[in-house]
Amino acid sequence: MVAVPLYLRNADKEDDIKVGVKSTALRFQEQTKPWLSGFVVAMMSGLVLAGVNAEQTLPYYAVLTGVAMHLTNQIYTLDINKPEDCWKKFVSNRNLGLLLFLGIVVGNLWKE
Repeated sequence: MVAVPLYLRNADKEDDIKVGVKSTALRFQEQTKPWLSGFVVAMMSGLVLAGVNAEQTLPYYAVLTGVAMHLTNQIYTLDINKPEDCWKKFVSNRNLGLLLFLGIVVGNLWKE
């Protein structure tokens, strides 16, 4: 998930400038939201394709819907010029991997 570290990079922008690090946050600047949107669309497309190939069931796709809604809301409400907002969004994603894993497990159990 490229989007998640990008939130963290935006939280550290001032430090990156001070030490001369060439981060994605500095490269994308005001175009961060379109880039994040593209990364999320690519990620969600990959997860849907993986689900189709694995013959996943409703619980898996319900989790994907929730994840997509969460990430979309984050992008929509993101203020890249407020490090505390970027950090808050970064931290709020800590359980997304676990949620996706549970969606896979429950989706597979649903098949049986």
